[in-house]
Amino acid sequence: MPTLPLIMSDETLRDGEQQAGLFFPYETKKTLAKLISQAGIHQIAIMPAVHETEERLLKTLVAEGLGSTMTASTMLGKQFIDRAKACGIERIILFYAVSDRLLLLRDAEVRNLTAHPEKIEDDNLSNALVCRVRQNMINKVLENLRYATSAEVGLKVEFAAEDASRADFNFLVQCIREFQPYIEHFVLCDTMGILTPEKTYVWVRDLLELVNNAALGVHFHNDLGMALENTLQAVIAGASMISGTFRGIGERAGNIPLEQVLNGLRLRFGIEVEGINYEALSQVTDYLDSLGVRPASPYSQAALRHESGIHVNGFLRDPDSYHIFPHAEPEIWFGKCSGSSNFQYLFEKQLNKPLTPEDYNRMRDKIKSLSIQEQRCFSPEEVVELFEGGFFND
Repeated sequence: MPTLPLIMSDETLRDGEQQAGLFFPYETKKTLAKLISQAGIHQIAIMPAVHETEERLLKTLVAEGLGSTMTASTMLGKQFIDRAKACGIERIILFYAVSDRLLLLRDAEVRNLTAHPEKIEDDNLSNALVCRVRQNMINKVLENLRYATSAEVGLKVEFAAEDASRADFNFLVQCIREFQPYIEHFVLCDTMGILTPEKTYVWVRDLLELVNNAALGVHFHNDLGMALENTLQAVIAGASMISGTFRGIGERAGNIPLEQVLNGLRLRFGIEVEGINYEALSQVTDYLDSLGVRPASPYSQAALRHESGIHVNGFLRDPDSYHIFPHAEPEIWFGKCSGSSNFQYLFEKQLNKPLTPEDYNRMRDKIKSLSIQEQRCFSPEEVVELFEGGFFND
């Protein structure tokens, strides 16, 4: 059977655990990492900045022989790059937004000009401002890429382009061209799961034609139930890296299931991926089955839940930043992956009982600790009960 030199990148321990209500204890994550590695998956991502336990886990796995496989999902900032490097890894996945919606949402200059970022799609901001925000992003990412790949730091880098499927096409081409000298792959993220198979094939094919066949990866979400077919179409179009999770777990309706991609390529197209131990894939999925772990179904109430602090921070100013269904409200959960934004959203947007930033930071720290102690996440109703019972008091 012919083989394909695809890079398979696992996000089960990072993006997978961001599924609202899901918590993997330390030893469970350690077991999963080893099972995933035994299946021949080329990269396994963990995000050390989430909590010190993630940092400790990454260091432990590197020390136990998985150094060439482990990678650190890393936010922009030299302090985050240094923290990842200190874990002993050789590679990071640096991520940042590329869509105008998210770039304008996060830009300090724009925040001072408008309190309604949802209007950015209505051309109420000048082209000059949009171009300036885009260039600021490129400059910031290039600074971080140069630092991470410098002789002093010496890391290999994958760049994950958050919300690439909602980005301006020509700007995306510019980003790929400018970042290419510093990165192994430019990973196209369908963060909101809006792609269709037909669009995916044309999108990836056209990008490759305009960037001289630069190495492109894909990381697709399953909000519309099409992430698997979208991924297969991306591979047919020429993508050379696939990022997903086992069983397809992850935030909202989850990610592409890596075992389905691998077996789909094998059975539908007669192609095997180099380095994969196909017999060992079921050991990972069987272990997840034994834990009762399943992704939320597309369009279900569970698929409207958000725990990631980065996403909830977007909701605070733009309801459409991480939500695509006009007739449904997102549901905010709390746990290890939460930020102070989760509490700000709950108390200001839902309870209409605003507190101070210090209160939100204190509650974030306490819920992270409680989540790790009790090995679970918490619904908004449970958090309100904890608040009323005085749990968050000093």
